[in-house]
Amino acid sequence: MQIPTPQEAEQLLQEAERSNPGHWPHHVRYVAQAARRIAEHHPTLDPEAGYVLGLLHDVGRRKPGRIRHIVDGYNLLTELGYPDAARICLTHGYPLKTLDSDVDPPHKWDLTDEEVQFVRGFLEHTHYNEYDRLIQLCDSLALPSGFCTLEKRQLDIALRYGVNEWSVRRWQAYFALLDRFNQAIGRPVYSLLDGIVENTLGFKP
Repeated sequence: MQIPTPQEAEQLLQEAERSNPGHWPHHVRYVAQAARRIAEHHPTLDPEAGYVLGLLHDVGRRKPGRIRHIVDGYNLLTELGYPDAARICLTHGYPLKTLDSDVDPPHKWDLTDEEVQFVRGFLEHTHYNEYDRLIQLCDSLALPSGFCTLEKRQLDIALRYGVNEWSVRRWQAYFALLDRFNQAIGRPVYSLLDGIVENTLGFKP
Protein backbone atom coordinates (compact mmCIF):
# COMPACT_ATOMS: atom_id res chain seq x y z
CA MET A 1 0.00 0.00 0.00
CA GLN A 2 1.47 3.33 -1.05
CA ILE A 3 0.89 5.60 1.93
CA PRO A 4 3.16 7.65 4.22
CA THR A 5 4.35 6.44 7.60
CA PRO A 6 2.37 7.68 10.60
CA GLN A 7 5.19 10.13 11.36
CA GLU A 8 5.15 11.49 7.80
CA ALA A 9 1.37 11.75 7.85
CA GLU A 10 1.44 13.66 11.13
CA GLN A 11 4.02 16.04 9.68
CA LEU A 12 1.84 16.68 6.64
CA LEU A 13 -1.14 17.33 8.88
CA GLN A 14 0.82 19.73 11.08
CA GLU A 15 2.00 21.65 8.00
CA ALA A 16 -1.59 21.88 6.78
CA GLU A 17 -2.76 23.05 10.19
CA ARG A 18 -0.15 25.81 10.25
CA SER A 19 -1.26 26.94 6.80
CA ASN A 20 -4.96 26.98 7.68
CA PRO A 21 -5.61 26.85 11.45
CA GLY A 22 -9.02 25.93 12.77
CA HIS A 23 -11.06 23.18 14.41
CA TRP A 24 -10.75 20.79 11.47
CA PRO A 25 -7.45 19.13 12.56
CA HIS A 26 -9.09 18.04 15.83
CA HIS A 27 -11.85 16.34 13.85
CA VAL A 28 -9.21 14.71 11.64
CA ARG A 29 -7.32 13.22 14.57
CA TYR A 30 -10.50 11.69 15.99
CA VAL A 31 -11.26 10.22 12.57
CA ALA A 32 -7.78 8.67 12.53
CA GLN A 33 -8.17 7.25 16.03
CA ALA A 34 -11.56 5.75 15.16
CA ALA A 35 -10.14 4.19 12.00
CA ARG A 36 -7.29 2.60 13.90
CA ARG A 37 -9.55 1.21 16.63
CA ILE A 38 -12.01 -0.29 14.16
CA ALA A 39 -9.19 -1.75 12.04
CA GLU A 40 -7.70 -3.41 15.13
CA HIS A 41 -10.84 -5.58 15.30
CA HIS A 42 -11.36 -6.03 11.55
CA PRO A 43 -10.30 -9.28 9.85
CA THR A 44 -8.63 -7.63 6.82
CA LEU A 45 -7.73 -4.03 7.70
CA ASP A 46 -4.36 -2.78 8.97
CA PRO A 47 -4.68 -0.42 11.97
CA GLU A 48 -1.64 1.68 11.00
CA ALA A 49 -2.93 2.16 7.46
CA GLY A 50 -6.36 3.12 8.77
CA TYR A 51 -4.77 5.66 11.10
CA VAL A 52 -2.66 7.22 8.35
CA LEU A 53 -5.58 7.47 5.94
CA GLY A 54 -7.68 9.06 8.65
CA LEU A 55 -5.00 11.66 9.34
CA LEU A 56 -4.76 12.60 5.66
CA HIS A 57 -8.34 12.49 4.41
CA ASP A 58 -8.75 16.27 4.90
CA VAL A 59 -5.14 17.34 4.29
CA GLY A 60 -6.37 19.47 1.38
CA ARG A 61 -7.79 21.86 3.95
CA ARG A 62 -4.30 23.31 4.17
CA LYS A 63 -5.84 25.91 1.88
CA PRO A 64 -9.13 27.68 2.69
CA GLY A 65 -12.06 26.58 0.59
CA ARG A 66 -15.15 24.42 0.51
CA ILE A 67 -15.36 21.36 -1.68
CA ARG A 68 -12.00 21.96 -3.34
CA HIS A 69 -10.09 20.51 -0.41
CA ILE A 70 -10.77 17.06 -1.86
CA VAL A 71 -8.92 17.93 -5.08
CA ASP A 72 -6.13 19.82 -3.31
CA GLY A 73 -5.51 16.85 -1.02
CA TYR A 74 -5.60 14.40 -3.91
CA ASN A 75 -3.12 16.46 -5.92
CA LEU A 76 -0.74 16.90 -2.98
CA LEU A 77 -0.59 13.22 -2.08
CA THR A 78 -0.39 12.14 -5.72
CA GLU A 79 2.60 14.42 -6.26
CA LEU A 80 4.25 12.95 -3.16
CA GLY A 81 3.82 9.43 -4.54
CA TYR A 82 1.03 8.20 -2.25
CA PRO A 83 -1.85 7.20 -4.56
CA ASP A 84 -3.61 5.04 -1.96
CA ALA A 85 -3.78 7.99 0.42
CA ALA A 86 -4.66 10.42 -2.37
CA ARG A 87 -7.80 8.51 -3.35
CA ILE A 88 -9.18 8.82 0.18
CA CYS A 89 -9.23 12.59 -0.22
CA LEU A 90 -11.73 12.13 -3.04
CA THR A 91 -13.76 9.19 -1.73
CA HIS A 92 -14.17 9.99 1.96
CA GLY A 93 -17.25 12.19 1.58
CA TYR A 94 -19.12 10.25 -1.08
CA PRO A 95 -20.50 6.89 -0.02
CA LEU A 96 -23.02 7.28 -2.84
CA LYS A 97 -20.19 7.58 -5.41
CA THR A 98 -21.44 10.78 -6.99
CA LEU A 99 -20.32 14.38 -6.61
CA ASP A 100 -23.95 15.43 -6.94
CA SER A 101 -24.57 14.08 -3.43
CA ASP A 102 -22.32 16.74 -1.89
CA VAL A 103 -23.84 18.75 0.94
CA ASP A 104 -23.15 21.93 -1.05
CA PRO A 105 -25.23 22.67 -4.15
CA PRO A 106 -23.29 22.90 -7.44
CA HIS A 107 -23.33 26.70 -7.54
CA LYS A 108 -21.18 26.69 -4.38
CA TRP A 109 -18.57 24.23 -5.67
CA ASP A 110 -15.21 25.99 -5.79
CA LEU A 111 -13.85 23.70 -8.52
CA THR A 112 -13.07 24.35 -12.15
CA ASP A 113 -15.20 22.63 -14.79
CA GLU A 114 -12.27 20.33 -15.51
CA GLU A 115 -11.95 19.41 -11.82
CA VAL A 116 -15.67 18.69 -11.58
CA GLN A 117 -15.45 16.32 -14.52
CA PHE A 118 -12.37 14.65 -13.05
CA VAL A 119 -14.00 14.04 -9.68
CA ARG A 120 -17.21 12.81 -11.29
CA GLY A 121 -15.28 10.30 -13.37
CA PHE A 122 -13.06 9.20 -10.50
CA LEU A 123 -15.97 8.47 -8.18
CA GLU A 124 -17.97 6.74 -10.89
CA HIS A 125 -15.18 4.44 -12.04
CA THR A 126 -13.35 3.74 -8.76
CA HIS A 127 -14.23 0.47 -7.03
CA TYR A 128 -14.43 1.33 -3.35
CA ASN A 129 -12.32 -0.83 -1.07
CA GLU A 130 -12.70 -1.36 2.67
CA TYR A 131 -10.36 1.55 3.47
CA ASP A 132 -12.54 3.93 1.45
CA ARG A 133 -15.55 2.71 3.40
CA LEU A 134 -13.71 2.83 6.73
CA ILE A 135 -12.79 6.49 6.38
CA GLN A 136 -16.26 7.36 5.11
CA LEU A 137 -17.69 5.85 8.28
CA CYS A 138 -15.13 7.36 10.63
CA ASP A 139 -15.57 10.80 9.09
CA SER A 140 -19.16 10.54 10.31
CA LEU A 141 -18.21 9.47 13.83
CA ALA A 142 -16.09 12.44 14.83
CA LEU A 143 -16.57 16.08 15.76
CA PRO A 144 -13.67 18.37 16.70
CA SER A 145 -14.68 17.77 20.33
CA GLY A 146 -14.57 13.97 20.13
CA PHE A 147 -16.37 10.86 18.93
CA CYS A 148 -20.10 11.01 18.28
CA THR A 149 -22.96 8.95 16.90
CA LEU A 150 -23.90 9.09 13.23
CA GLU A 151 -27.07 10.99 14.09
CA LYS A 152 -25.13 13.69 15.92
CA ARG A 153 -22.64 14.15 13.10
CA GLN A 154 -25.27 14.25 10.37
CA LEU A 155 -27.32 16.76 12.35
CA ASP A 156 -24.20 18.88 12.80
CA ILE A 157 -23.66 18.85 9.02
CA ALA A 158 -27.32 19.60 8.30
CA LEU A 159 -27.32 22.58 10.65
CA ARG A 160 -24.24 24.02 8.95
CA TYR A 161 -25.02 23.25 5.31
CA GLY A 162 -28.75 22.55 5.19
CA VAL A 163 -30.42 19.52 3.61
CA ASN A 164 -31.14 18.68 0.00
CA GLU A 165 -32.67 15.95 -2.15
CA TRP A 166 -29.67 13.70 -1.43
CA SER A 167 -29.74 13.97 2.37
CA VAL A 168 -31.86 10.92 3.17
CA ARG A 169 -29.91 8.75 0.76
CA ARG A 170 -26.63 9.93 2.32
CA TRP A 171 -27.91 9.09 5.79
CA GLN A 172 -29.04 5.66 4.64
CA ALA A 173 -25.61 5.03 3.12
CA TYR A 174 -23.83 5.96 6.34
CA PHE A 175 -26.07 3.73 8.44
CA ALA A 176 -25.39 0.90 5.99
CA LEU A 177 -21.66 1.46 6.53
CA LEU A 178 -22.12 1.36 10.30
CA ASP A 179 -23.98 -1.93 10.02
CA ARG A 180 -21.32 -3.31 7.65
CA PHE A 181 -18.53 -2.63 10.14
CA ASN A 182 -20.55 -3.73 13.16
CA GLN A 183 -20.94 -7.09 11.44
CA ALA A 184 -17.31 -7.26 10.29
CA ILE A 185 -15.82 -6.67 13.74
CA GLY A 186 -18.48 -8.65 15.61
CA ARG A 187 -19.35 -5.88 18.03
CA PRO A 188 -20.84 -2.38 17.97
CA VAL A 189 -18.43 0.15 16.51
CA TYR A 190 -19.63 2.62 19.13
CA SER A 191 -18.22 0.37 21.87
CA LEU A 192 -14.70 1.20 20.64
CA LEU A 193 -15.05 4.97 20.85
CA ASP A 194 -14.27 6.40 24.28
CA GLY A 195 -16.48 9.27 25.42
CA ILE A 196 -18.99 8.89 22.57
CA VAL A 197 -22.00 9.11 24.89
CA GLU A 198 -20.78 12.20 26.72
CA ASN A 199 -19.70 14.00 23.55
CA THR A 200 -22.91 13.13 21.69
CA LEU A 201 -25.04 14.40 24.55
CA GLY A 202 -22.85 17.42 25.12
CA PHE A 203 -22.20 16.50 28.74
CA LYS A 204 -18.76 15.87 30.18
CA PRO A 205 -18.63 15.51 33.96
